[in-house]
Amino acid sequence: MDSECRKFAFIFILGVSFFYASFAEKAPHFSFVKPATLAPAVSYFDYIVVGGGTAGCSLAATLSDGATVLLLERGGVPYGNKNVEDIGSFGANLANVSPSSPSQGFVSEDGVLNARARVLGGGSAINAGFYTRAPPEFVAKVGWDYGLVNQSYAWVERKVAFEPPMLQFQTAVKDGLLQAGVQPYNGFTYDHIRGTKFGGTIFDNNGHRHTAADLLEYADPRRATVYLYAVAQKILFSRRELGKPRAYGVIFKDSVGIVHKAFLRPGTANEVILSAGALGSPQLLMLSGVGPATELMLHGIEVVLDQPQVGQGMADNPMNLLFIPSPIGVETSLIQAVGITEFGSFIEAASGSSNVRAFMQNLPSAAQMLTSQASQSSDGPNVITTQGDLDTAIEYMHSLLNGTIHGGCILEKIAGPRSSGYLHLATVDPNDNPAVRFNYFQDPDDLQRCVMGMETIIKVIESEPFSKFRVPGMTTQALINIVVNFPLNLRPRHFSTALSLEQFCIDTVLSIWHYHGGCQVNKVVDKDYKVLGTVGLRVIDGSTFYDSPGTNPQATVMMLGRYMGKRILAQRR
Repeated sequence: MDSECRKFAFIFILGVSFFYASFAEKAPHFSFVKPATLAPAVSYFDYIVVGGGTAGCSLAATLSDGATVLLLERGGVPYGNKNVEDIGSFGANLANVSPSSPSQGFVSEDGVLNARARVLGGGSAINAGFYTRAPPEFVAKVGWDYGLVNQSYAWVERKVAFEPPMLQFQTAVKDGLLQAGVQPYNGFTYDHIRGTKFGGTIFDNNGHRHTAADLLEYADPRRATVYLYAVAQKILFSRRELGKPRAYGVIFKDSVGIVHKAFLRPGTANEVILSAGALGSPQLLMLSGVGPATELMLHGIEVVLDQPQVGQGMADNPMNLLFIPSPIGVETSLIQAVGITEFGSFIEAASGSSNVRAFMQNLPSAAQMLTSQASQSSDGPNVITTQGDLDTAIEYMHSLLNGTIHGGCILEKIAGPRSSGYLHLATVDPNDNPAVRFNYFQDPDDLQRCVMGMETIIKVIESEPFSKFRVPGMTTQALINIVVNFPLNLRPRHFSTALSLEQFCIDTVLSIWHYHGGCQVNKVVDKDYKVLGTVGLRVIDGSTFYDSPGTNPQATVMMLGRYMGKRILAQRR
């Protein structure tokens, strides 16, 4: 009898798998992905997910296994765009600030240039592609189920994660890290382990990027609908349950400005879910009347729920780096070798003249387009220690920009961080970026870890394994001067910037695009990511985080969409 039952169960599971596989569609040929101009004026779904990014794609694909789901994405698809798909075009993709770019640039109130994804697949379509899981202590701290977490990571990895080729430049960085004391060597792994390792990447062996949009291959095309260039205007609320506002729909506009309304079908399990990211989710909550009442009234927004914590806790992991010109050719590579230090700084590297050149070449024009007023230091102009160092810096910058030399960069990222700031509305137009301040290095511990990270980078550069990638006679001070004198951000420089690593960290800080917060757990959402004080509304994305998980959050954000999708469906059933 038991054998018959097992046989029946096997046949049933096989049949179900075949049934669903027969409906699966391969990227980029999704029949259910279409421009919002084709959307009806009114539509009805069990779930409405706002934001087709790293969390939204995996969440929508999972929910379609047991319900109808609408995914609204304000950008287009990543497919067919060479700047998105080609590893060698990473810098050009990120530095493109045109209105139709997958990367929407902004400058924080700290004077640091940053970027926000505007494309299906979200940040996974514009980032450096590093793939790593969160450390076990992060999973324990947020209270996730380990078993389901690991299953969800594996689900993501089957579509988008690969082992990198580990060529000469990255191998030299790895060996330099080990010589600098970032021990032990942990080989290739997706796991976040102290020491030096090679991590995963979303670029395959052909240098072709795979994004969270590929996870829509898991979606049931009969139940999933994705609208592109669909900009959510506001969440619709009614007051019908226990005096709490209940989300019942979303108003969105298509690319020609036509208004559409998507409503939830009747049923207490149906929900609106924000997955618009650390900027987009708190912004849309505020535009919908959920946020600090004083600020909402200042913008003429009707207050649905006074929630002062919306937009608070905004944090961005500070990045500082050194550019290294190489006397020999280097491979095109993004983040592969990583040193996970015991003091809470992560050391990473990228190489290839096309990436570095495109990124640096576009920074001045990006700054001009994004702001008309660069900050000036009251302490005086940028400082170079000697005229010789100045000449070296200028010569290197010109050579890098015209492509006559090769090079790479080694960077450090602060774990956490401990410093945080806030987000507020700049306008009531959802197409505009909100204003945000991250308060880099407000906490002295962050600054100390940056200094220690920079000291480690210098040890790597001066190590024997890395020596063949150093130009003879070019000192570490000259490398520091290059960064000090290049317009990487809009922050002032001081006389001590090139002489003090503390001041260097503060003045030359960059974003590594891992910003998070704004809708944090136990402040804006509960542990099931339901928005406190409301019904039928959740936020599932990096805006709920207090810390950035691991060396890169994208794997965990994609995992979170799958993880919560499974939990939501289990509760529904």
